[in-house]
Amino acid sequence: MSIKKYSFLTILLYIAAFFAPIFATTSQASTTTTTVSYLLGAVLMIFLYYNQSAKLTFEKGHSSLISILFWGIGGIFLAIFLQTLVMQVEQFFGIPIESQNTQNILQLVLRQPLFALAAMVGGPIMEEFVFRRALIGIFDSFSLTWLGIVISSLIFAFIHQDGHLLLYFSLGFFFSLLYKKTGKIWTSMISHVGMNSLVVIVNFIVINGN
Repeated sequence: MSIKKYSFLTILLYIAAFFAPIFATTSQASTTTTTVSYLLGAVLMIFLYYNQSAKLTFEKGHSSLISILFWGIGGIFLAIFLQTLVMQVEQFFGIPIESQNTQNILQLVLRQPLFALAAMVGGPIMEEFVFRRALIGIFDSFSLTWLGIVISSLIFAFIHQDGHLLLYFSLGFFFSLLYKKTGKIWTSMISHVGMNSLVVIVNFIVINGN
């Protein structure tokens, strides 16, 4: 399977998972459908990834498990630091520090705790396969890897739709660098899943503590 075909199928899966909740009849059913569709989408993307052998130019090197874990786990804390730094810059320019996207997720988790699996696991896994592996892969097949990183980061920022474009672009770019550093999508995936999980858990504790 070519990178282009793989990328097309991955993006198609993401669109299907993203729009599946619109067929739910109630808000509770919508949240359940979102959780199921995100987790199922993540599983299908992993299956699709393992059933294709094409590699991007920077995936051809070998990275050890220790290297993947080092950069993946370390990337969680670097991403949190980056988020804090960029949000300070955004605040300087008058952008509210509160993320509506994060608040919406937390409200859904409070109403239906199982949704945390979609926010912490299913969502970030799909996003790494789509915005890093698939989109960068399309450009990489034309030897335009860095352009792919920039464009995929921009799309990643716009799709979150909460006004924090610089924040999400920076995070998308950072996750792309982690991926490129080791040549393994699992590196950025560990960081993305870890960061989302940490943000949701900490905010959940703070909200319940109040």
